[in-house]
Amino acid sequence: MSPLRECILNNNTKIKPIWLMRQAGRYLPEFREIRKENPNFINLCLNEKLSYEITLQPLKRFNLDAAIIFSDILMLPYGIGQKVEFKKNFGPILQELDINKINEDNFVKKLQPIYNSIKKVSEYSNKNTKDLIGFVGAPWTLLVYMLNKQSPKKNINKELFNNHLTFNILKLIDKYLKIHINNQIKHGANIIQIFDSWAGLVDEKDLEKFIYKPTFSLVEYIKSLGVPVICFPRNIKNYKKYVEVIKPDAINIDYNVDPKIIKQDINIAIQGGLNPKVLLGNREDLKKEATKYLNLFKDKPYIFNLGHGVLPETNPDNVDYLVRLVKEFKC
Repeated sequence: MSPLRECILNNNTKIKPIWLMRQAGRYLPEFREIRKENPNFINLCLNEKLSYEITLQPLKRFNLDAAIIFSDILMLPYGIGQKVEFKKNFGPILQELDINKINEDNFVKKLQPIYNSIKKVSEYSNKNTKDLIGFVGAPWTLLVYMLNKQSPKKNINKELFNNHLTFNILKLIDKYLKIHINNQIKHGANIIQIFDSWAGLVDEKDLEKFIYKPTFSLVEYIKSLGVPVICFPRNIKNYKKYVEVIKPDAINIDYNVDPKIIKQDINIAIQGGLNPKVLLGNREDLKKEATKYLNLFKDKPYIFNLGHGVLPETNPDNVDYLVRLVKEFKC
């Protein structure tokens, strides 16, 4: 069994696998070359040849334990017919969604290049004893983008989220996320990560309807397919309660949470935590911060990762140094 699945499924504390969120992306010069020639981000995600190449770029540079398919959580709204575009220095912009035009066959057809790319990457990952991570956005985070039509970091209208239409859209999201997940697994993804990037926006009184219930539905579905699931509810106020209610196989923590509390409160595999800004500094600080997490979780099943994605200004040599550091760590 690969190190990542061994850690998650068998709670093996003697290995510390490593992969990084956004490990395939803007900090790699070879990715920037491709991006320069392919300015339309959605089209790039749907280019199965280039998606395959981009996904494997970090694995060819670094001794990582998993590939994560080069794609985006907003391929879900795109697949059901909501126009999505990425504006430079602004982020995603979404248009109105016509729920009467949603069609399952069209959805799968539109996203088929992603599944083809996953199949191709899985051939590489299987030969090299690497895991292949498929992923989706959590229902709440997708709802935010689909109704707000842009990143809530720029602006958010909270009045959009408490009406009858909201819950109809949540049902649609649940249905099509499961189709998307199933197709990723059928084509070779052997781990699924759920990204809830905007979980921290939800008030405690609304957690049940927007976070717990819809995410639990996905987690149960993924488990029924025999694949482990990692959840990343960024900036959630109570990781312990989240884990108890949703029951993922592993939990990714953000860099704002105290890892000592996580160690004390959570008994499943833990992933992440390191502030990606640490990769921008000197190696002495990087070693100190990385070793802090490795030592803290020495006797726990722990997957080394970040508390968010690799930043675009990161020096690839620092990523290489970090991967070597983790690989040489002795439990």
